[in-house]
Amino acid sequence: MIAPARARRPGADRPQDEERDDIAGCPFCEGRESATPPESFALGPPGRPADAPGWRVRVVPNKFPAFGPWSDEGDRTTGLFARRAALGRQEVVIHSPRHVRTLADLSVRELEQVAEAWQARAAAAREQGFPCMQALVNEGRAAGASLQHTHSQLVWLQEEPPLVVQERQTQEEQGGCVLCRVLAEEVEQRIRVVAERDGLILLCPFAGRQPYELLIAPLECESDPFTSSALGSALVLAAEGLRRLRVAEGSVPVNMWLHASGHWHFEVMPRLTIVAGLELGSGYFLNTLAPESAAGVLRES
Repeated sequence: MIAPARARRPGADRPQDEERDDIAGCPFCEGRESATPPESFALGPPGRPADAPGWRVRVVPNKFPAFGPWSDEGDRTTGLFARRAALGRQEVVIHSPRHVRTLADLSVRELEQVAEAWQARAAAAREQGFPCMQALVNEGRAAGASLQHTHSQLVWLQEEPPLVVQERQTQEEQGGCVLCRVLAEEVEQRIRVVAERDGLILLCPFAGRQPYELLIAPLECESDPFTSSALGSALVLAAEGLRRLRVAEGSVPVNMWLHASGHWHFEVMPRLTIVAGLELGSGYFLNTLAPESAAGVLRES
């Protein structure tokens, strides 16, 4: 539901990301490897010891997981530990040894290495009986990030997440790839397209739930991003979208996730408005900025 007037209601100020930085005690910075659980994977020079400086991308178990074995003693004694560990695992991917706050400030090479780490961990997950991987990025405290050093989370799952299942089932019921048809229409109309390159498209989707919501997808139908040569380029395009958003609106909290099934794609959700009772109770999302207008702003940013 496009409702521009709601942006003028009392108390509708947009949340801004915090200016305070936590670099002094950041456990993700190079040289503080002992502040995290032991690494499960890293990209770095040959012969580098585990949990030592010199890495380019570092993967560690999530210290406070929703899924997986890293947990406090209270959970172990109640049995929640065993139940969560059986459902899946959860890892943190530290994108750079530099204290960088956002994907938008990573280099092309750094973003490609993040994709390489995701793909390596997805292969490891499948070998260990977890065929599904959920990759996500939270930036800013209002989006759920507890640390400002840029990182992503990988959730190893034995079954597809419910929303991914719903998307796939909808495509099966429609008798073909819905996203392929949507992208073909968007390319023809051009009004919601922000950028297009390397066989990928960045756009503000027709049914955007928040101002400046973004979608990044390959134009050709691909079902597995964790074996695709386009994953790194998709992260590069997502970072470009975040830079454009920063020019347009300043630093804002953002959630981003990868749907790795059907026609794989990234969804990027800036946290510019509060999801309230109407959205949560009915499924109707009120967007104060038409996606056509958002795309126009981002193209100029």
